[in-house]
Amino acid sequence: MAPLRLRIDGRIFRDSENREVTLHGINCAADAKLPATPELPSHVADNFFDGDNVSFVNRPFSVDDAATHFARLRSWGYNTIRYIFTWEAIEHAGPGIYDEEWIQHTISVLRKAKEFGFYIFMDPHQDVWSRFSGGSGAPMWTLYACGLDPTCFDVTEAALVQNVYPEPDKFPKMIWATNYTRMACQVIFTLFFGGKDFAPKAIIDGKNIQDYLQDHFIAACEHLAKRIHQAGDLEYDPIVGWESINEPNRGLISYQDISVIPTEQKLQKGTSPTAWQAILTGSGRACEVDTWEFGGMGPYKSGSALIDPEGKTAWLSEDYDDSQYGWKRDPGWRLGECIWAQHGVWDPSTDTLLRKDYFGKDPKNGATIDYEYFTNHYYMQYYRKHSKMVKSIFPDSLMFFQPPVLEIPPSIKGTEDDDPNIVFSPHFYDGITLLTKKWNRVWNIDVFGVLRGKYLTPAFAIKIGETAIRNCFAHQLAAIRQEGSDYMGVHPCVFTEIGIPYDMDDKYAYKTGDYSSQIAAMDANHFALEESKANGYALWTYVVTNNHYWGDQWNGEDLSIYSSDDKPLPAGTFSPAESRVSLDTSSPSYSRAQSTETLSVNPGNLRKTLSVDRMSSKSGGSDVRGLRAAEAFVRPTPVATHGNVSSFGFDLRNCSFRLALSAPSSTREDAPTIVYLPEFHFPSGQTSAEVSGGKWTISSEETNGAARQMLRWWHAEGEQTMTVKGAVRKQGAALGVEEDEGYLQQCRDVGLRRWWW
Repeated sequence: MAPLRLRIDGRIFRDSENREVTLHGINCAADAKLPATPELPSHVADNFFDGDNVSFVNRPFSVDDAATHFARLRSWGYNTIRYIFTWEAIEHAGPGIYDEEWIQHTISVLRKAKEFGFYIFMDPHQDVWSRFSGGSGAPMWTLYACGLDPTCFDVTEAALVQNVYPEPDKFPKMIWATNYTRMACQVIFTLFFGGKDFAPKAIIDGKNIQDYLQDHFIAACEHLAKRIHQAGDLEYDPIVGWESINEPNRGLISYQDISVIPTEQKLQKGTSPTAWQAILTGSGRACEVDTWEFGGMGPYKSGSALIDPEGKTAWLSEDYDDSQYGWKRDPGWRLGECIWAQHGVWDPSTDTLLRKDYFGKDPKNGATIDYEYFTNHYYMQYYRKHSKMVKSIFPDSLMFFQPPVLEIPPSIKGTEDDDPNIVFSPHFYDGITLLTKKWNRVWNIDVFGVLRGKYLTPAFAIKIGETAIRNCFAHQLAAIRQEGSDYMGVHPCVFTEIGIPYDMDDKYAYKTGDYSSQIAAMDANHFALEESKANGYALWTYVVTNNHYWGDQWNGEDLSIYSSDDKPLPAGTFSPAESRVSLDTSSPSYSRAQSTETLSVNPGNLRKTLSVDRMSSKSGGSDVRGLRAAEAFVRPTPVATHGNVSSFGFDLRNCSFRLALSAPSSTREDAPTIVYLPEFHFPSGQTSAEVSGGKWTISSEETNGAARQMLRWWHAEGEQTMTVKGAVRKQGAALGVEEDEGYLQQCRDVGLRRWWW
């Protein structure tokens, strides 16, 4: 067994020298969601339903290319990889049939990553269950095991799938996420987490479908984990931890009335059926359903549409050859009929809803189920099984624990589930930016505050001005981190997904080279991470195959910090010609927003906020092609800190990095505090440092072709501070005044101006 390379000390990561480690991470890579053979990005229909005969070998990239990608990521300062893999990659050919070639490929790639010194944690990734229900993750046979027919998901709208969308390049942006509240996902996640309670007739191979799915998923992950253990050189170095499942979802569990949209359902886009309507259309009935759009102030009802499957159903027909995968379905589970009809939820002979609250009570004890109850009972039951499996192979593994997104974490503080090796691993995205694909510099909303009842009315959650928006992000991340401690105990907090869309403003940057919106959004997110005092993050995402037309090659997303269509970031220092950009430097997009005056908005400071924080363009054109907002994500970060980090942050506008720490003793000569200091911002001859005491050096180092500039600081015990200043450059070009006025007009249109004045 390899020695522990990373351990947990309360809420802090420690290395072998007992220094605090900050995880500066990247999700590598989103390409891993998709088969490599045949090449099946989500806009390709050919061979899509031949889900058994695929291979994920060469995902996320080939072994031969791995060094190039790892060197690039290491040179950009990343020390951590959230390694993406899917259940489908392991077990696509059928239950219990594992792809050993892919496993060996994965081991070879992980060995390459080890050469570059990364910390790695393994993520069994899923989005809306599977590629065949519009996302990624599970093999196709799992849908057949649930009695579903994925070839009819499109006509019934049981799921919206880009591969079979009539014009895939016009697939509505971010609509894939609404699949969580459509019929296929509602069925599958209910069965996965609560089949024994809500579908007791769903028996396959002598097991309830809940155990059948969970056991196969955990066994597939176990098989991979055992192979990694047997490899002999990957345990704890570089693989320090495992996640259980990405973004778990409740399905229908806790719905108190399936005939209405739950009040907690915040995402509505396109057709938006109730669960009851989705059950009907999934069974071939026509329904008139509401349609929604996502506008400047969030979702709004836009009309209605008829979904008419013309008798086709999302359920397997009764003459389906159920012997294909070798399982035996119990005779009490009839094919050709909705599973919920078979459990008395509705009567298909009259299309009558009989038990609208069927999923709202725990049948074991009659308790009312809400999302918090789901997390503490149904999700935790699953998590314990997964954690037990991992610990049986890697007893000292860190467990990256991810509850349902933006939901209250489980109440495990002080219980036997309060494992000291747990890492609280929430996700955060600015929904306004993600769904509108626009960086709104005038206003945003404290979504987390609204979800937690912080405001009497959502109107008070509106933050006006870019400084207030940046602080709002920071407050949300800090509140999420604190909530994890309150409910789960003292553990490190790592935001394992956070990121921005690059195809903002109808791909304006790709046409002009002006990445100012992306820079502002990316910097705001990193500012929030630094201010929140999280122990690290993994940015979403790195995609080898990203291009300007198809983005990340998956559902129209375009969040990759790398694109084959963009000019690569210079490895070291760069000339003015390489970064000739400009902006109105009065913009706070790149400043550290220290004022408490803009932390909330009131009539007294609103006018000032609007006038000061508006970005206007007084600049000329830009010829930057492809730095892809790198000046915002390639940023200085503590690597190993002797003692505890008190705070740190990077002021992009002024190119200034600050670090405050508390040291228990003077640093040893062989174990100083180390900071990644990118030459991109801190070129030789243009960098200075001020420290509270001690000595420091700045030097370049290279690991297998990955060049990095590092600052080493030997200091005394006690409270210590450092400020490093680099080359101040104009960093981008803001959108024009016309855009700002458009935003203000939008505010006026929805009554914001009238409300405040």
